[in-house]
Order: sequence, then structure tokens, then C-alpha cells
Amino acid sequence: MAPQPSSSTSAGPTRRRIVAAGAAATAGLLLTAAGPAGRAARPQMRGLWAASVANTDWPSKPGLPAEQQRQELTDLLDLAVRNRLNAVFLQVRPAADAFWPSQYEPWSTYLTGTQGRYPGWDPLGTAVTEAHRRGLQLHAWCNPYRISTGDRLDALAPAHPARVNPDWVVSHAGKLYYNPGLPEVRDHVVSSVLDAVRRYPLDGLHFDDYFYPYPVKGRRFDDDAAFDEYGDGLDRAAWRRRNTDLLVSGIHDRLRTLRPGTAFGVSPFGVWRNRATDPAGSETKAGVQSYDDLYADTRRWIRKGWIDYIAPQLYWYIGFAAADYEVLVDWWARQVDGTGVALYIGEAVYRAGDPAQGAAWQDPAELSRHFALCADVPQVRGHIHYNAKAVRRDRIGAFSRLAQEYYRQPAPAR
Repeated sequence: MAPQPSSSTSAGPTRRRIVAAGAAATAGLLLTAAGPAGRAARPQMRGLWAASVANTDWPSKPGLPAEQQRQELTDLLDLAVRNRLNAVFLQVRPAADAFWPSQYEPWSTYLTGTQGRYPGWDPLGTAVTEAHRRGLQLHAWCNPYRISTGDRLDALAPAHPARVNPDWVVSHAGKLYYNPGLPEVRDHVVSSVLDAVRRYPLDGLHFDDYFYPYPVKGRRFDDDAAFDEYGDGLDRAAWRRRNTDLLVSGIHDRLRTLRPGTAFGVSPFGVWRNRATDPAGSETKAGVQSYDDLYADTRRWIRKGWIDYIAPQLYWYIGFAAADYEVLVDWWARQVDGTGVALYIGEAVYRAGDPAQGAAWQDPAELSRHFALCADVPQVRGHIHYNAKAVRRDRIGAFSRLAQEYYRQPAPAR
């Protein structure tokens, strides 16, 4: 998930008028849920992100017995039900590996501690079955290009595609990545993630904010050879954005044929571009812009209809000078308006009560204020919460407070 941009000395902008016309809801994605007292019910996503990379949410550590892994998984699903949520976004391809018996990539090291070792059960298959039994949607969350959070190729499973094809790999800032500029890499990623869709009746296929890696001061992503071969006269930034476009549009096209009822969505970094960079951008001063730094033109994907929903990570508080939550909700609402792409807002439950955060995040009402604001924005069709551990811990009671106010009634069956 994305880092918060640095603060700015300028004051946060005042509330602006939100576009009145609601975007058309994508069929099958949205569920009806009651709002706070006095508000009419409307379609609403109530999602929960559950990360597996570094054993963040599940499983709690690698190498647990299969039955304990399974129990932790069902406990996670029960957590969603208990909090009257209706969808879980489960990370099942965290690092060019798999939480299912993939024909393309090895079993994940976060399951057994040894990449490629069979964990004794089918985690994704079980997750789909158990989620549906509880009336939950199950979205398979995949990271497209990360190979490893370390930099040793020989630490990967012997049959790992990155070891078999070392020319696909870029070592960058202590981590290994697939090179998005190579057509064979994009084909591999598309085939790998769609293998999960082919095997299971998933409700959604989900990418987060990581396409090209986040900038690291003093480091450059070395894709010179691929750029020389495939650049086609574009400047490097435009070429990288085209590579990301080809990945996203390719998944969209194949998914529509393979399993049309499965939604495809992305949860990008919350700032596309600052207005100072581009008149079409948001009135923000973020240090990272997804268009320029991650080479992800999410605004284009909405306009092209390559995604069914977008869930920008708006992990900032109302009034934050560099990236005001309210300003960004307004901006994203205008991007999806009239497109048929559903807008869900990514919420930073993990920041609430964190002593390392500022005063705004020590107020249990901050998240509830987000929901009150979004209740007046017809384009917002729900929220996705990061992360499961934070929801369970519920520091300062911020999540339970908003759940009591906005999730009073059980979520309808999927």
C-alpha cells in the first residue's frame, strides 16, 4: 500500500461542490446497505484488504500446519462478517508466487517458508468457498511485477520463472522485479493472474498501486535494454505508461472472455497528478504522482473502460494540506462520473490511533467524518479498509465507531 506524501505548509482547501450526477453502477459489483439515520440506502461496497506479503494479515507466519492456516483464514472471513462487511480482497499473488496450485508460478514462501513447497491444501480455493458460504465476495488481490523483497535470484525456487528467465529480472533498491517493458513478461503476468480466474468463481481480480516501483532517491530502474528494443521512438516515461496500459487492457480483454462476471479493479496511489503539474490534476501537493512516478495512468483506464472499479488509496485526513481527503474524493468522483466505473474509497484504518501519526488520526471520529462526507457524493459506491489486522485491533475504537454508524445492518448476501 502507498506511503503518505509529505506535509505542506498551505492550509487545506474548503469544501467544494461535488458533482451531482451519480455514475452508473457496474452490474454485480455493488450491494445495498443502509447509511446513517435519515439517509436512504444505496449500493455500497464494504471491503477489507487482507495482505499476505511479509505475513502482514494472513497467515500470521510461514510454516504453520495446514489446519492452523485454514483456521486463521476462516477467522479472517468471520471478522469481516462480524463487522458487517461484504467483501474481502485477499492477497494471493504477493511476489510472483501463488496461494493456489498455479501452473505458472511456485507456491508462496509466505505459506510454508519454502517457496514451491506444497502447503497441504488449496488456500485460494478454500477462501472462495468459505467466503461465498458466508455471503462475502472474494477478490483475488495480485501484485503484478514484484518478484522478491530481497535481491538474491538464487534464493528463489529453482523452477521459478525468474530463475529460468533471468533476463526478465531487474534488481532495484534491494528488491527484484519483473521488467514491465518486455512483452514476454506482460504475457506471463496476464497468464499467471488469469490462471486463478480460470480455476475459481472469483468475484473480482484486484491490483494495488505497485506497477513500476516507487521512486528511491539515488536509484534508477534499469530498463535500458528493453527501452532500446521496444521504445518505438517514445520518451521513456510515455513508453513505461504504455507498458502499464498494455498490461491493464490485456487483462481486461482476456478476462471478459474467460469469466465475464468477474470484476477487474485497481487501488492506485490516491494522487494521479497534482494540478501544478497538469491542469486536469487534483489540487494537491503530493510528493508522488502515480502518472509520473509509477507510470500508471489510472484516469485513462477509467475513460477507456479497462477497469470495472477503482479504489484510490485516500489514506489522508480531511484538511491535510498536501493531499486533502475531501479534495481527492471530489476529484475522483468527477473522473468516474458517467463512465460506468464504480468508485470505492480506500480507507486507512491502520493509521487511526497510531502514535506515529498526527493529531487528526488520534481522533476516533476522523474515519466517521470520511463516511459522512462520502454519503453526500453519489459517485462513491463504498469503501475498502486497510487492513484486516487494524480492523481486528481497532485502536481507539475508530473502526467500531464508523461500523456502528454506517454498517448497522448486516451486509446483504453476495
